[in-house]
Amino acid sequence: MTKSTTKTAATAKTTDWWRGAVIYQVYPRSFQDTNGDGIGDIKGITYRLPYIASLGVDAIWLSPFFTSPMADMGYDVSDYCDVDPMFGTLADFDAMMNEAHRLGLKVMIDQVISHTSDQHPWFKESRASRDNPKADWYVWAAAKPDGTAPNNWLSVFGGPAWEWDGVRKQYFMHNFLGSQPDLNFHNKEVQHALLETVKFWLDRGVDGFRLDTVNYYFHDKELRDNPPHAPDSDDAGLDAPDVNPYGMQSHLYDKTQPENIEFLKRFRALLDQYEGRTTVGEVGDGARSLKTVAAYTAGGDKLHMCYTFDLLGPDFTPSHIRHCVQSFQNQVADGWVCWAFSNHDVNRHVSRFMQNADERAAVAKLAISVLSTLRGSVCLYQGEELGLQEAELQFEDLRDPYGIRFWPAFKGRDGCRTPMVWDKAKKQAGFSTGKPWLPVPADHQALAVDAQEKDKGSVLWHYREALAFRKEHAALADGDMHFLATNEDVLAFTRSKGEERLLFIFNLRRGPQEFSLPDHLSVKQVLPLPGLHAHLKDGVVQLDALDGFCAKI
Repeated sequence: MTKSTTKTAATAKTTDWWRGAVIYQVYPRSFQDTNGDGIGDIKGITYRLPYIASLGVDAIWLSPFFTSPMADMGYDVSDYCDVDPMFGTLADFDAMMNEAHRLGLKVMIDQVISHTSDQHPWFKESRASRDNPKADWYVWAAAKPDGTAPNNWLSVFGGPAWEWDGVRKQYFMHNFLGSQPDLNFHNKEVQHALLETVKFWLDRGVDGFRLDTVNYYFHDKELRDNPPHAPDSDDAGLDAPDVNPYGMQSHLYDKTQPENIEFLKRFRALLDQYEGRTTVGEVGDGARSLKTVAAYTAGGDKLHMCYTFDLLGPDFTPSHIRHCVQSFQNQVADGWVCWAFSNHDVNRHVSRFMQNADERAAVAKLAISVLSTLRGSVCLYQGEELGLQEAELQFEDLRDPYGIRFWPAFKGRDGCRTPMVWDKAKKQAGFSTGKPWLPVPADHQALAVDAQEKDKGSVLWHYREALAFRKEHAALADGDMHFLATNEDVLAFTRSKGEERLLFIFNLRRGPQEFSLPDHLSVKQVLPLPGLHAHLKDGVVQLDALDGFCAKI
């Protein structure tokens, strides 16, 4: 029996708030600048919290704001227990968190512990010699006799996963940039030190953590070569674009090692000392991702939930959505998943899913209608509630080292990280009074918050209505989900909890179609699904293009 099944209903409501929650991701650099330096800050987040609360979400997730040289936009941490001056101070963070809590919003932060910056004091000490107290805190290895790297492991950001250090005359491992050395999780002192940084934020009152690259923590102790990716194997995925040779290996040894399970139990044991705290892990493990999620979330003693890249690709079809959800349900008996269509690492989903610019708003509305009715928690990315498309940037505008490395075949992640647009008529759309760190696209500015606030038919209002509909129906938070047989363009399923049974039918075709209800289903009441207009006539649901239907059954 898992812990959650032994809780009273009242206790579960407090401690299990994350189950079925809607989480809004804030990318601090691009949310709101209050001092005119062109970079968003913590005070800007505080200023815009009422807007976030107005969407009807349950929590915010903040991308990294820790002290960092910013080689990878803050995912290269040099101090886990402080705020980088470009974002503000710890006092600013505390004020922001207190205001979020006052508005009923939980606060989750990005915990990037698989690696640090090479400017972190731990790494500076580790690289100083082979016999200092932290010599074994990172993954060091001798060169092969011919001077080449210890094995064939590759970096996600391109090139070998090894960097030569002339001081120690050894290689150190880095899954990402050469300035992001990987910590050695086989060393228990490293684990303890990292958990102490987690405790620092728990004691400050944060409600949870998004764990960056959670399956990258451990490496194979024997440093065995990864085998090549076999074309007919099941290990291909969306972890890297196809221009990157990273996808040419089967990553059996550089990540997702069995030792990670015990560390995740240690992490959970720490969180369980604090009421109502949660974790969501980022799992990038190719087509094996859902199996990894199953291992990491089962049993109630590891992660609370995970998300994968399965719905972060270009496929917006009923068969793909059904496959992802059913695969998770089949493999994860008592774990939990967090679904998302967009985040700071992938092209915005409106651009991925739409076939032409005219259907931008319709695709944006249908996507949130589908996402908000799936079984699991939901993560939204800032600006998607405005229907923003991926920004088209010039090479000279890029800041993302990943995009710079693989340009022009892969343009990187800056196109989804451009500033939030608040005021249609203001300079830089109200994001900043100075030059922003990334350009504000003109087509984004036309979709600013203030313009959409005035239009009850806008994507913004549709998001609010869709999330309100989700909250009105308990079956959508954590009820059961079962799919119905359909043609390739229709997604149909039921959600049920207690006496409530709901039927959802979505048409993802760019033309109208009909769906005949199965004989075993009896519609008791047609429910107005926000922004969608399908209707029932003589047992047949008539759907317009990119339309949906909901009923009590």
